[in-house]
Amino acid sequence: MDSADDAAVWQLDEKHALVITTDFFTPVVDDPYNYGAIAAANSISDVYAMGGKPFLALNISALPANLPIEMTRAIIRGAAEKAKEAGVVITGGHSVVDDEPKFGLVVLGMVEVDKILTKGGAEPGDHLFLSKPLGFGVTTTALKKGLTSAEEVAEVTGWMKQLNRDTGQLALDCGLKSVTDITGFGLLGHASELAQASGVGLDFDFGQIPFIEACHKYAQMFTFPGGASNNKLFFGEQVTFDPTLSEAEQMLLFDPQTSGGLLMCVPERKAEDFRGKAGERGIPVWEIGKVSSQPGLRVHKEF
Repeated sequence: MDSADDAAVWQLDEKHALVITTDFFTPVVDDPYNYGAIAAANSISDVYAMGGKPFLALNISALPANLPIEMTRAIIRGAAEKAKEAGVVITGGHSVVDDEPKFGLVVLGMVEVDKILTKGGAEPGDHLFLSKPLGFGVTTTALKKGLTSAEEVAEVTGWMKQLNRDTGQLALDCGLKSVTDITGFGLLGHASELAQASGVGLDFDFGQIPFIEACHKYAQMFTFPGGASNNKLFFGEQVTFDPTLSEAEQMLLFDPQTSGGLLMCVPERKAEDFRGKAGERGIPVWEIGKVSSQPGLRVHKEF
């Protein structure tokens, strides 16, 4: 109860613990099947971020009474098929009527006690790796405004539907300790939580941070969701930016992500093995900075 981690953990015995999490949100894409799949991938992600293996889930559904039944079925089918891909059984859930659609999952997983991944445990000198690009929030908000092309929607949807399963297993196989997933607080919000939990600072190389192709255009148009400004207000005082970075570039690092990637702290002695295993398994990872003994977060134009 003493740390704001990605999920709750309940120890069952000396070796095993239960991981419990829940998440739900309003639609981020127009296609109901993809909405359900993204919601499932997002909900399951926190179990992977804790080093766990998800196995059981419940649907959380709040949908309008006049929503066509075909759309309701598509949402639930999208979630069910994504859960099946993750090895998760959906055993039921609860639904209410609501004028604004909302959908997500309660997810349970198992984790070995000595392999739990937390936001604590980062040490100075660790390399920072990110497993998905940024820019989901600003791009999906542009979608809601009718600004995006089919190709742009396909790119952001593809990333959001991608499970963090393989990346989570990579973190376990490389013996990592400090991991978090990047969701509603954006990169800098979740990074700030990790830094505080570990008692360290973080240095980011903006030039190495990955972004989806369309997001820079929409950042210039400032189609950020309201959560981006909230994140900046709450976490901004902890961050020092290179003065040459524009306001739009800075805001991209506060941009809320739906079903974002994992931010992983990799000790120097394990970095080569981590890169090698990621390459062998075809897991995309980007090295975006380092852990520092100096408190606070710093975003450099380049190291």
